[in-house]
Amino acid sequence: MNNSSPAPYTTRSWSVSDDSLRRYVFFASESCIQELLSASDSNREWNGNDGWKVLAFEDGVEISKRRSGSGSFHAFRSRWLLKSVSPEQFMTVANAIDAAKQWDSDLVEARYIKDLDENLSIIRLRFGENAKPLFRNREFIVYERRETMDDGTLVVAIASLPKEMAAGLHPKQNNSIRGLLLQSGWVVEKPDDNDDSCMVTYVVQLDPAGWLPKFFVNRFNTKLVMIIENLWKQAQAHPSLINHETG
Repeated sequence: MNNSSPAPYTTRSWSVSDDSLRRYVFFASESCIQELLSASDSNREWNGNDGWKVLAFEDGVEISKRRSGSGSFHAFRSRWLLKSVSPEQFMTVANAIDAAKQWDSDLVEARYIKDLDENLSIIRLRFGENAKPLFRNREFIVYERRETMDDGTLVVAIASLPKEMAAGLHPKQNNSIRGLLLQSGWVVEKPDDNDDSCMVTYVVQLDPAGWLPKFFVNRFNTKLVMIIENLWKQAQAHPSLINHETG
């Protein structure tokens, strides 16, 4: 008689080569980049036809939300014209790890686990048991792609890998819940010819996975102001990173 317990359920994993992973991320991030550029389009008339609803305008920051395709949670957007910071300067802090540090202070791990190209990386973010409910014991395996568009606009596209692909790269810890970050990131633009300011758009679509009241997920807009403001202060502290070519 076999008294052994059945094996616990585990997420199916895919083992993929670096070349296949690079091709997938490049393809997936193209859609993310276009979504971000659309959300940041300053020439568009903000009449609500694009699905974004302005929630607040606080201290110069416009905060908006839009229901996702599944309808179960929202995407949030913040936009701010930053003074005394160039686009290149702000890009030093516009990344997945620095943003995650602002999401919750109990970020216990944040590291690059694979570099696929000069501007293409895979990152692991893990929050501890003392984090707020939205992030408690959550981990995310995300790609980060950084691009400069033809007009000089700077884009950082960030999103989770598919669960099976993420499991093949880095198995989930038993006590962790693997959340999903959907088509998120930064667009940093230079308004007119002003070298000393930039228009920053930050978009985030978060599915924390596991059971959580929608109240916790859909009030994420209050974090957006703090994220941009704190990163702005970090960027201002690095004036030596501006205009490398002039040195």
